[in-house]
Amino acid sequence: MQKNIYLYLFVFAALVALYLLFSSRNLQKTMDGRVVNLTEKVAALEDSLQAEKLRVLDMQYFSLENNDDALAYYDHLKLENPTSYITDKLLETNERKGDNPLIPYAGMESDFKINKIKVLNHKWILADFSDGKYWGDLIIQYELKDDLGIDFTLLDHLLYTRSE
Repeated sequence: MQKNIYLYLFVFAALVALYLLFSSRNLQKTMDGRVVNLTEKVAALEDSLQAEKLRVLDMQYFSLENNDDALAYYDHLKLENPTSYITDKLLETNERKGDNPLIPYAGMESDFKINKIKVLNHKWILADFSDGKYWGDLIIQYELKDDLGIDFTLLDHLLYTRSE
């Protein structure tokens, strides 16, 4: 009887070992497939990230921060960040009651105010304006003086028409 118990235990242990062997092989195959899939996803995301970095560099080409020649015009002023200073001064023109004086249109829904600003170099600015419903773009020339005053001159403007 004791002989049969050992035989049954041996057969049972062998069956458990075979089950564990085959299930671990299947688990290993599944995990290897997941690793390959995730590796492919990481490679695709790295390529996408690299493409976005190049796109951002292209978008930053026309900006004061990345133009050393234009920044050299402001070295003597000792401004830490000329772009922020210029942007703040342009946004101060919004503080007047009514339409912004640089925008040559009367607001239709409310007052036209400048929203977004892109300082291109040491002379020009692109700006977006809106009254909440209508919007447009401006090209502004500016001059930053030695006393840190700024003169803004409107060069061109565009008001988008709504097509309804």
